[in-house]
Amino acid sequence: MSARPVDEPHRAASQLELLFDLTFVVAVAAVTARFAHDLADGHGLAGLLPFLQVFFAIWWAWMNFTWFASSYDTDDVAYRLLTMLQMAGVLVLAAGVPAAAGEADFGIVTLGYLIMRAGLVVQWLRAAVEDRASRRTALRYAGGIAVLQLAWILRFFLVEKGGLPASSGLPIFVCLVVLELAVPRWAERVRPTTWHPHHIAERYGLFTIILLGESVLAASRGVEGALGAGGISGTLVVIAGSGLVLLFALWWLYFLVQAGEGLSDRRHRSYLWGYGHYGVFAALAALGAGLEVAVEQSGQEVVASPVALGYAVAIPVCAYLVLLQVTHALVLARPVIPPRAVVGCVVVLALPLATPWIGVAGVVAVISASCVLLVAVAIWPTAIAARTAARHAGPG
Repeated sequence: MSARPVDEPHRAASQLELLFDLTFVVAVAAVTARFAHDLADGHGLAGLLPFLQVFFAIWWAWMNFTWFASSYDTDDVAYRLLTMLQMAGVLVLAAGVPAAAGEADFGIVTLGYLIMRAGLVVQWLRAAVEDRASRRTALRYAGGIAVLQLAWILRFFLVEKGGLPASSGLPIFVCLVVLELAVPRWAERVRPTTWHPHHIAERYGLFTIILLGESVLAASRGVEGALGAGGISGTLVVIAGSGLVLLFALWWLYFLVQAGEGLSDRRHRSYLWGYGHYGVFAALAALGAGLEVAVEQSGQEVVASPVALGYAVAIPVCAYLVLLQVTHALVLARPVIPPRAVVGCVVVLALPLATPWIGVAGVVAVISASCVLLVAVAIWPTAIAARTAARHAGPG
């Protein structure tokens, strides 16, 4: 297991990585469906913290594997088997999402996390044995991950089983999250790993597509529920159509930037860029839950108020736009999306207050139109430049 070159040509995601991502489809679907249930029951604020906690476990497990694979994807038998072990852990974690989000019971989630992390620790130990140049880095990764995994297990038994007050659960969780985020920085002080910038950019783009697909799936579940309760209505058509256009616009905005070149030139900003995507990804997952309930309420009654449903769409969209602008700025010399345009789009946070007059359908439609306008503003200079170049080039 030797480190792969940083400048390896034509580096792309492997079939095993794509299979690995499919297991996360199940986990993200589970946490999104649970959050949608909380939103529909009027418990959106209460369900937000468990949603963010479980989503962190999902995202961090994906992150750890992705960056390791970018440096040490040998694709031999041992590597494949250990990766498949991590996939099994993801599925166990997904099975524990309802209990974690609904009853604050993190037992199954902790077990799934243990399985995933055990496979990753063995991978790092193997790298330490076979890649002597990076041995200290690999051992730091393996040791840091193992110690923190023991800490997560200890937290479960102390907090979940009553050894410590329930109020201590969140502070301990935040402390462990901070330590988790610090492990890569600490480990790579000895010798940086050879992650491939274009490969990392592609992997993050693929996970973005997964989350957008989950939002489409969530909205489809809402359509199914609305049709089963009341059939097709104008409100249903407007919300479903506007939601689909909204997801198209958010996809377009993300892929305005090919981050590979920027990461190659600014490797020192990779931590902020990679960690910033937690908010981008969580916003997309939360948006899927919001769209599901917004579509569902067009055909049947839900406990949540229309204003709350408007905010369930508006807040994730605004969070996505702001955090996307921040992550783009970390790897670009100049912004592709004009900052003032993003600030103007954040004004949609006030839209849900107009729900009593324009309804949830009107709120979703205006948010969708705002994002489409933002796409137009972002691509207009490029389109003008391309036309100008074509005219100067002439018919030949």
